[in-house]
Formats: sequence, structure tokens, C-alpha cells
Amino acid sequence: MHMSDTRDIEAPREVVWAAITDPEVLKQCVPGCTEMTGSPEEGFQATVVQKVGPVKATFKGQVTLSEMNEPESLTLSGEGKGGAAGFAKGGADVTLTDKGDGVTELHYEVEAKVGGKLAQLGSRIIDGFAKKMADQFFTNLQDAVEGPEDPDAAPEADGEAAEDGKKKGWFKRMVSG
Repeated sequence: MHMSDTRDIEAPREVVWAAITDPEVLKQCVPGCTEMTGSPEEGFQATVVQKVGPVKATFKGQVTLSEMNEPESLTLSGEGKGGAAGFAKGGADVTLTDKGDGVTELHYEVEAKVGGKLAQLGSRIIDGFAKKMADQFFTNLQDAVEGPEDPDAAPEADGEAAEDGKKKGWFKRMVSG
């Protein structure tokens, strides 16, 4: 299963790079992630609980960052074993392009594979699930950096709003505050 997408994030490229290599941000971005430890250099260990169709499983796995060309591109790779449910593995090639005015274009190419009981669910269910997971991951990353699109979706941490009236994401507040 292969897919790609592009989104603009209202933050400098260095801030987006810092977010995508931060274990706390990654933990919040991976849907269903209950635990994430490690470092960008050594890789991360993650526990993810997900329901795919009728199959609910806890995946324990590894997330590695490779091909790191700061702050332009990197490859995120993950592999998780879900016991009787099977396994899931995939990767995303991420490219960050500075568009000027503090906006970074994030482009990703995702490849995903599953095996075991999960593979028996059929490609339509798996492909839809993988697309939803990738979209959710990058939406969560965008929200962590620039704040949610819906201003009522998350309370402001310190009651401070960005200069243009929008709420800043928690990570952007942390690195620019």
C-alpha cells in the first residue's frame, strides 16, 4: 500500500524538524500510542493499541529515523508485532521545504504492509486504515506545531494567543516561548 500527501505547516522548517524528531511529539502523533521511549539516534520503542476492522491488538515495536538530512528530509520507519493479530510495518519518506514567511511544506510518501490475521481483512479495510493512520499522524504533528484548526478544540496553555489571533501548538510555544 502506497500513498503520498503534502501539507503546509505554519512554522519555520527547524521547528517542524525538531517536532518530528522529538519522542514526546511522536508519542502524541501516533494514533493509539500509549508509550514511546528512546532517541532519534538509537530509535524509539513504542506500544500502540489499535482496532483494525474486527481485530483489536496491542503492537509493540520499533520506530527508527534514518536518512536524516537536517532540516530537509528524513525517513520514519516502524515495525510492530501484535501477537496473534499479526504484524504491521511501514515507513514514510518526509521532505520539508521552506516556503518563506515561516511556512514549511511537509511532503510524505508512505508505504505500509501487514501480515497475519490483519492481512486476511482484505486490502480495502487495510488501505483505508493505513490512510487514516497516516492522515491522523500528520494532522497531529501539524496541530502540535501550529495548534488545532478549530480554536475551540484545545484550551490554551498559558492563555497566550499567537500574534495573528490563532492559538499556537504546544510544541511551537515550547521552542519559541
